[in-house]
Amino acid sequence: MVRVVCLSDTHNRQGQFEVPEGDLLVHAGDLTGRGTLREIAVALGWIAALPHPEKVVVAGNHDFLFERDGPLARSLVKNAKYLEGTAVEAAGLRIWGGPWQPRFGDWAFNVDRGAPLAEKWKEIPEGLDILVTHGPPMGILDRLFTGEEIGCEALRDRIAAMERPPRLHVFGHIHEAYGLHTTPATIFANASICDIGYAAVNPALVIDLPAG
Repeated sequence: MVRVVCLSDTHNRQGQFEVPEGDLLVHAGDLTGRGTLREIAVALGWIAALPHPEKVVVAGNHDFLFERDGPLARSLVKNAKYLEGTAVEAAGLRIWGGPWQPRFGDWAFNVDRGAPLAEKWKEIPEGLDILVTHGPPMGILDRLFTGEEIGCEALRDRIAAMERPPRLHVFGHIHEAYGLHTTPATIFANASICDIGYAAVNPALVIDLPAG
């Protein structure tokens, strides 16, 4: 059994909440508030210092440095694996991650709905143990406080079309939709630590996955 500790949307609140022990730490983006060099360096330093043997990270729409100067941002990642449309094996599990979400405002990693996002998600491989995206698929833990569902249709469709969908899908982005949703094939985890007011009130989600 592999204990996976899931975080997202910590928004510079490192140190304000407990991070449980586990075999693998997954952070699904929005480490920072504005993605400045200083914010990114501090947040990644915190990640590096956590005791988990394996760690994977994707960027979120607040983490601008990863979009504006990817090589610089990636050079700050220590004791963790950064995923941007890439796969890795960690803790004996196969993981793929990407930061993109449907366009809104002037945030980082915006991509238009429809074909442009489908082009990103078509690279998600079959047979994953864990999929990490910053945003949710449409209709799953994506409901705003207004009641509107704003997840990604292309991401939902890609997962639905897979013969061997991921066993765990970790994301965040929609703070007020924090929680778990389970289907026969996949555990969906919206691991947003911050609530809609950016207070770090939600506990990390801990998922025990049978080893590959």
